[in-house]
Amino acid sequence: MRIGGHITSTLEFPGHMSIVIFTAGCNLRCPYCHNPELIPMDGGEEVPLDKLFTQVEESSDFIDAVVISGGEPLLQEKDVKKILNHCQELDLKTKLDTNGCYPKKLKQIIDQLDYVALDVKAPFDKYEEIIGANVGELVRESVDLVYNSDSFLECRTTYVPSLMNGDDIKGIAQEISCDIYTLQQFRNQMVLDEKLYQTPNATRDELYNFANKIKPILGKIKIKTAEFGDEII
Repeated sequence: MRIGGHITSTLEFPGHMSIVIFTAGCNLRCPYCHNPELIPMDGGEEVPLDKLFTQVEESSDFIDAVVISGGEPLLQEKDVKKILNHCQELDLKTKLDTNGCYPKKLKQIIDQLDYVALDVKAPFDKYEEIIGANVGELVRESVDLVYNSDSFLECRTTYVPSLMNGDDIKGIAQEISCDIYTLQQFRNQMVLDEKLYQTPNATRDELYNFANKIKPILGKIKIKTAEFGDEII
């Protein structure tokens, strides 16, 4: 499996200490991507699954979950499924971070997932305009699939001031159903499109105001900023 590294974290799976595996390769080229080094399929390093299994087993005394992130993990769905199988054998919780572009692949593993964090990058009919890829209907299908499963669903949107506005955030809220919706702060320190270095960071007050406006639609809202971390609204 090609991975860009792994870490231990108390944040990536709320309430659980986890190992986070970052897979290499992504099918999208979001202009605000903050992990552009993980986009190429030949990025990172090739790590045998047996080695990953050993690392998980050696950590099992102090972790209770495994998170598979990226990149886009479902580009390597066969290896992802094997990792999930191994986690189940060890009685570990499982979480997948995905861009939602592969609902058919997601359907094959949904019963093995306790938690899915799914990026909703734009209103479904504005994906091509905002991120340059016409995949909105695929993402909609993935959102519906996970919400109607037994997995906990977190939908996440990174608010980029030069690419989006408050109407876009409201449009997303009206189109999705999820267990929690997270508005993430855009930060211009690391981006794929160099033009976005000139875009000011989203502020905590902007996210807070958006969150309060859409709370009647979605219920549980979280905002995530560098200054204040995670805040449930």
